[in-house]
Amino acid sequence: MTSSDGTPEPAPHDGEKRHARPSRRWPKVLGAGAAVLALLFAGSRLSLFPGLDGLFGEETHDRSGPAVLKSIQDMSAYEAASGNFQVVVDLEKDTRFVPDALRGTRTLFVGAGTVDASVNLGGITEDGVVVNEDRTEAEIRLPRAVLGKPALDPDRSYAVSKQRGLLDRLGDFFSDNPGSEQAVNKLAARHIAEAAKESGLTARAEKNTAEMLKGLLGSLGFDRVSVRYTEDRG
Repeated sequence: MTSSDGTPEPAPHDGEKRHARPSRRWPKVLGAGAAVLALLFAGSRLSLFPGLDGLFGEETHDRSGPAVLKSIQDMSAYEAASGNFQVVVDLEKDTRFVPDALRGTRTLFVGAGTVDASVNLGGITEDGVVVNEDRTEAEIRLPRAVLGKPALDPDRSYAVSKQRGLLDRLGDFFSDNPGSEQAVNKLAARHIAEAAKESGLTARAEKNTAEMLKGLLGSLGFDRVSVRYTEDRG
């Protein structure tokens, strides 16, 4: 290559060529690296590469604050019996004139929990205890046993399946929706409470309370102890 005056110009060095012409390899390298990372991450999520679970596995961190005591209540009830219950909840929600594939949910949930039956010993009235002069016989009148609220066990309760329409899945993707879980939990608790009423749990609690009082007063020297229950539930 010559200049305008005929003098040959020096050829550019290889370094100048590389500087003047930027390399196109770096975008390809970065793209390939990103593709490899995406493949490894997807493989770890799909268990295609079990050895990568330790590298890309999820971690759980509990940053909850300490529990705060709100109130204390003095208990005067004797919990005399407890029942374990299990119910299968099949909850379906549909939208009229809209196909289920587009809008609607159906949840199959197994709920397990306990219900306690107790007798309110604090509800004994002044004439609720009658003792003879020799203090060998006693008659106790107690209110009827009552059922407590069902307590679901999270370790034994679980969702078997959950079917959702397209719009519901999109809604869950963009925002958390704890309402569906609350709905099945409440429904499971309601069914367990209904089952507890028909289970004879209160009768068992009254029997256990009577045996407990007879054993207690018998150890104090009473030869005969009778326990009766009134319709007053304290």
